[in-house]
This record gives sequence, C-alpha cells and structure tokens, in this order.
Amino acid sequence: MTGSPDRNPPMLQGEALASLPGVAHGFFTRQGGSSAGLYASLNAGPGSNDDAANVAANRDRAGAALGLAPGRIVTAYQCHSAQTTVVERVWPQSGAPKADALVTRVPGLGLGILTADCAPILLADGDAGVVGAAHAGWRGALSGVIEAAVATMEGLGARRNRIRAAIGPCIGVRSYEVGPEFPAPFLADNPANEVFFRAAPRSAHYLFDLAGYVAARMAEAGLDPVAPPHDDTCTEADRFFSYRRSVLKGEPDYGRQISVIALTG
Repeated sequence: MTGSPDRNPPMLQGEALASLPGVAHGFFTRQGGSSAGLYASLNAGPGSNDDAANVAANRDRAGAALGLAPGRIVTAYQCHSAQTTVVERVWPQSGAPKADALVTRVPGLGLGILTADCAPILLADGDAGVVGAAHAGWRGALSGVIEAAVATMEGLGARRNRIRAAIGPCIGVRSYEVGPEFPAPFLADNPANEVFFRAAPRSAHYLFDLAGYVAARMAEAGLDPVAPPHDDTCTEADRFFSYRRSVLKGEPDYGRQISVIALTG
C-alpha cells in the first residue's frame, strides 16, 4: 500500500492496481474534507448525521482526486451481506440498493465503499474493462461477498486470473476483540480459520484478524495474493473514522471514509 501525498485529499493505493492503465482508485482517509466535529473532515457517509451538503462535497473531492466529474460516485446501502449489484448509472442515495459489492464496466463512474472499521476491497480487470468494490466486515466476508463480487465481474467479461486487487485500511487485530460466540461460525466453515483468532485479555474472548481473513478468502477465490494492510482504523484517530472507537468513547455518531475505483476511459 502506497500513499499519494501530492493529492488532496490524501489517499492510499494498492500497488497491483496503481499499475493498471485505464483504472483509477484510492483508499481515502478522514483527512482533506469540509466536515467538522465528530465528522472532521472527509466524511463520505450519508448514513451519518453530518450535514448532507458536506457529505456531498467530500465525495466530490474524493472523485476529483481520481479525475471523476462531480456526482459520479455511487455507494450502496451496505448491509453486511454477499449481495452484489451491477452499476450502469448513478442513482440517488435515497434509492441506493442494498448491496455490499458493486461492479461496473461504465467508464467515469466511481464505485464507492464506505467503512469505519470493516475492510474495503477494490478489484479490476484492466484488459476486460471491469472494476469492482466490496465491503467486507466479518459477516460479509464469511458469507462470501468477495467470491460474489469476483463472480459478478466474470459475468461482465473479467477473468479471474487477470483480476488485480487491494485491501484498504480496516480495524487491526489488537483492536478487534470479539465475544464467546466466535470463532465457531468460522471454524464450521473451515477449521483452518483458527489461525485468525487469538486469545484476548478477557476470558472467553478473542482477537480477530479481519485483514488476514479477508486476504485468505481472496487467495482462496483464485486471486493473486494480496498483502493485508498494517493500518488500524480504531487506533489511528487522526487518519481514520472508527465505529468501535466511537463506541468505546461514548460518542453519539461517527464518520465514514470512502474507497473508490473507476474506469477512466
């Protein structure tokens, strides 16, 4: 993962995607926007209680950093599912479909994923002119959102062995304590998933390696190996929004960072 300090707002990029001609992408931080208070400053989440005009302006700032015209980023009503939607046009946010993965072959249309601890995934087959984006919390990753996104891309002409991908910043393993109901559903799916859990300080609790699990699911789906990010959205308050951090601090709301991928021509 590399930074782009010359852009405003700042963003991170995956090396495998950065080298693809005709594809623009960025994992944006919380920096470089127009929102204030809890939402300072690049809050891109319409589901927050931030001023809608600020959210729209922040999304356009992110789009401009990728060469997109105003209003050309679409996001879904994310619901921690494996539902995938093919995007052919910009929709009003009030009419956004419920989905956790978006795929398109329309140039100049940005696919956006909103996160505040979950893992954003961006994918592209530059030769086929198909891009995808997925929102992978533990539920979505376990239920197959990555595999669903790849299959939908193949339906538009992509080839699995050509798809390049990157995982954006998410909550780190030392911050992600889960309860006694874990890791049973993961072990039921694959006993090898035991490696993504370690004992937490609290009895009968665990620390979950979301980024490592997501990277493993991507490899199992037949994609080239992708390095998990080292960032931790929960602990890096100056760089990222975090749902868990907001809960721990007793804050009434939280912002969302956005990750975007688009075909440029």
